[in-house]
Amino acid sequence: MSLSDIKKLREMTSLGINECKKALAESKGDFDKALQILKDKGAAVLAKKSSRSASQGLIDSYVHFGGNLGALVEVNCETDFVARTDVFKKFVKDVAMQVAAASPEYISKDDIPADVLQSNESPDDFMKQHCLIEQPFIKDNKMTIGDYLREVVSQSGENIVIRRFVRFGVGE
Repeated sequence: MSLSDIKKLREMTSLGINECKKALAESKGDFDKALQILKDKGAAVLAKKSSRSASQGLIDSYVHFGGNLGALVEVNCETDFVARTDVFKKFVKDVAMQVAAASPEYISKDDIPADVLQSNESPDDFMKQHCLIEQPFIKDNKMTIGDYLREVVSQSGENIVIRRFVRFGVGE
């Protein structure tokens, strides 16, 4: 376990030094396994916190250059303290940009009506294209919006929920 690996893992995940060090120790120095350990812990944290009420948050917008495309999103968290952090604000802005760029129709697969999902030959491909949480993040296509959400939850320590969004396009 080297200092450079800890630093690289910290930069990739934005998690604390101790968490990165523990993951590397648990994986016996295997960087890829440490990254997977941290992702799994993030998913567990998200699952644990998902039952908590998220009634604070932000509404933000993104208007594309030229003004012919835009999006409005509401993302909620548990406290106004987290809503004011730079990490949360950046996440909300990025979600608005994602909605404008990728045109999702649903937040998650749970929002898709059963008949719509059954009428598609490839439900997995349909979800990746039409569900915001399943879409590849436009700024880093190695992660999905869901992965990004789990990362922000693990950083903030709070439940974060993408509540709703709307996309506007001139002439659409």
